[in-house]
Amino acid sequence: MIAGAVAIATLALLSIAYGSTVIALSDVVAALGHAAGLDGDIVPGPVGKIVVDLRLPRTIMAICVGAGLGVIGALLQTVTRNDLADPFLFGLSSGAAAGAVSVITIFGDHFGIWTLPVAAFTGGILAAGIVLLLVSRVRGQGPERLILAGLAVSFMFTALTNYLVFAGDQRAAHSVLFWTMGGLGLARWDNVGLSALGAGTILVFGLWNHRRLDAFLAGENAAESLGVPVARMRRTTFLVAAFSTAILVSVAGVIGFVGLMIPHLSRPLAGPLHLRLIASCALFGAVLLLASDLLARTLLPPQELPIGIITSSVGAFFVVTMLIRNRS
Repeated sequence: MIAGAVAIATLALLSIAYGSTVIALSDVVAALGHAAGLDGDIVPGPVGKIVVDLRLPRTIMAICVGAGLGVIGALLQTVTRNDLADPFLFGLSSGAAAGAVSVITIFGDHFGIWTLPVAAFTGGILAAGIVLLLVSRVRGQGPERLILAGLAVSFMFTALTNYLVFAGDQRAAHSVLFWTMGGLGLARWDNVGLSALGAGTILVFGLWNHRRLDAFLAGENAAESLGVPVARMRRTTFLVAAFSTAILVSVAGVIGFVGLMIPHLSRPLAGPLHLRLIASCALFGAVLLLASDLLARTLLPPQELPIGIITSSVGAFFVVTMLIRNRS
């Protein structure tokens, strides 16, 4: 936990200092101290505005989105008893992507700067509602039903997104491509609160219910005998995860593999019980996204890579490593 906190602080400073324009760490500290009301020197020129108005909200959003996705992955893997569960698997990210792409390619920004977040949030919640409706229509509501329904909805919304890109305004294809691969370029002080809401919701829910989630580790029958309403807890967890995912995707786009990797990296360090596991996933999720965003902005300056390229590359290497380790 200490190592994770130190890594977050270090990467946050580096994330503010490095980018298309490199800022000295002394100027970063001075600008942050002055913005916080401490007795610091005023940084001359536009450096102070770059630090406080552009890079600081982006860094905070990276911490919130990474922490939120890490915790979402841990909770979904617990309640579905599937090590590959993450927001992608259940169509939550695909639904949010379809909502945002519909705005970019067809409907346009009729509601100002909030059009894209509202459309993405609506798409994510719609996907969650369809998954739960499908599950309620079949006999039995075990985790395998939830996974199959999520896969079906994910493919459906992915097909819808591809159709919208093909049939819509072709000039918006670049914006669609960048947004569907994720990025933090939309970070501003007026939407950082949304990312904090998404991360805070799933974090508080997980910590509040950590003992009920621990009961899932012993199996559904054991959890029921301990007084945990398994089916209701699974649905509630899915709904809260859908709400948080929709909010996070609405401000940062679709960022893959964070929810899949982070729980597997955290369990050997924090153990299987959820009080420490959730805190560890939040810390290391923030570390992963801060590092990925820093790489995305510095690999091809002055261009900015979609952050999903970085996380997907790391995720593919992680899955291959996990397969090889399990085989041996």
